[in-house]
Amino acid sequence: MKLATLVLQDGTVIEGQSFGAETDAVFELVFNTSMTGYQEILTDPSYRGQGILFTVSHIGNVGINLEDDESSTPQVSAAVIRSLSPVVSNWRSALSLSEWLTQHGVPGISGVDTRWLTRKLRDGGTQKAALSTKGTSPEKLLAMAREWAGLDGRDMVKEVTCEESYRWVDDEGSKWVRENSEFRILNSEFKIVAYDFGIKENILRLLSSYGANVTVVPADTSADEVLAMKPDGVFLSNGPGDPAGLPYAVEAVSGLIQSGVPIFGICLGHQLIGRALGADTHRLKFGHHGGNHPVQHLPSGEVLITAQNHNYCVTEGDLNKDEVEITYKSLNDDSLEGLRMKNKPVFSVQFHPESAPGPHDAHNIFSEFFQMIKGKQ
Repeated sequence: MKLATLVLQDGTVIEGQSFGAETDAVFELVFNTSMTGYQEILTDPSYRGQGILFTVSHIGNVGINLEDDESSTPQVSAAVIRSLSPVVSNWRSALSLSEWLTQHGVPGISGVDTRWLTRKLRDGGTQKAALSTKGTSPEKLLAMAREWAGLDGRDMVKEVTCEESYRWVDDEGSKWVRENSEFRILNSEFKIVAYDFGIKENILRLLSSYGANVTVVPADTSADEVLAMKPDGVFLSNGPGDPAGLPYAVEAVSGLIQSGVPIFGICLGHQLIGRALGADTHRLKFGHHGGNHPVQHLPSGEVLITAQNHNYCVTEGDLNKDEVEITYKSLNDDSLEGLRMKNKPVFSVQFHPESAPGPHDAHNIFSEFFQMIKGKQ
């Protein structure tokens, strides 16, 4: 197996075995603590511009299937793992993880002491990094990492959003949602417009599972264009990068809030609502990435174990508490995880409730959106 070299911006050099594509990549390195669902993680558009350090020690054992994608291709820049499974064993598997990454030009490095590296990122914060699986020198990789602009202030959404509007049509993955859930409780037939800031397909499956007619629109769609579609509700999706780099999206969300249309936001969508309400957003030390993050629902005291994927957070102190109720808080670092407007039908959560992968409370949270729409009629 060929040598791979990973270099962090602080000069740390790590050698291991290469898998996936033979290429160079530069990215922001973040660790993910999920124990399952590597395919969903690798295809999540919110990871655009990032390399994933998996804390689970064994990756690749179930291969890659054709149903569990969150987008059509892997979105990550690189995969960093402890051990790549030499055997693929799953009845749905179509090809191995390494073959799949090779097809899509994504490099990987295995044989890394991921426990040590994760502690380094936890203690020192997220770092820029460069990986080579084709023999590039550590000195050149260090220069690449240090010269890379990074993600702060950049519009990463333009790299993952759809080019034109489309109507969501159920796919292979939708069968699992329909057959293994109680979601179709309202048979709503509501018209939902979903902003694609990097939307995960399981979110679309869940919206559809309620009977909704879902139209997906590009990230730069104006509020007036959406309101002309006469939606019963608007969904603001997850997505990559820094919300401060998306002034056009904040402007659209502001207009939608003023219109009074019911709005539900997840992750980046939550952050855009926060900025539209006058709050700043700030970078977390090492972000929230994984499927085991405890979040408390403040009105009830209930604690959810959530899946998360974000580096930025709404600054709670900037919100007007006369207009906004804080609904969820992180029990790890007390950061803001959810809000609701008091006088308009608008709410959002920072975590990912759609179970792709990991725990969720999708029934309650997605149902809340449709109940809010129903109450508005």
